[in-house]
Amino acid sequence: MSQATFSVRMDEGLKRQFDGLCQEFGMNASTAINIFARAVVRQRRIPFEIAAPELTREDGRRAFHALRAQAQANGVSDLPLEEINEEIRLAREERP
Repeated sequence: MSQATFSVRMDEGLKRQFDGLCQEFGMNASTAINIFARAVVRQRRIPFEIAAPELTREDGRRAFHALRAQAQANGVSDLPLEEINEEIRLAREERP
């Protein structure tokens, strides 16, 4: 069977942890990814549950108030919408 290369970007710390665990299991990361891919193809699904925590309206309210407090602490709570949009545009331009 011919081989193909599969490149994945991930956080450097996560990769170190993953590599370390794979070594504990007696394999390298490439073998672990191959095991995962075979399980996905065989089962025709991700072989574990992927779920997001349920958020309540109160969770959203707490997050909003925390962000508001952070904006006030950073002195940016009264920025006009145009300046906020400009900050977002500049941040997007900095993305690799």
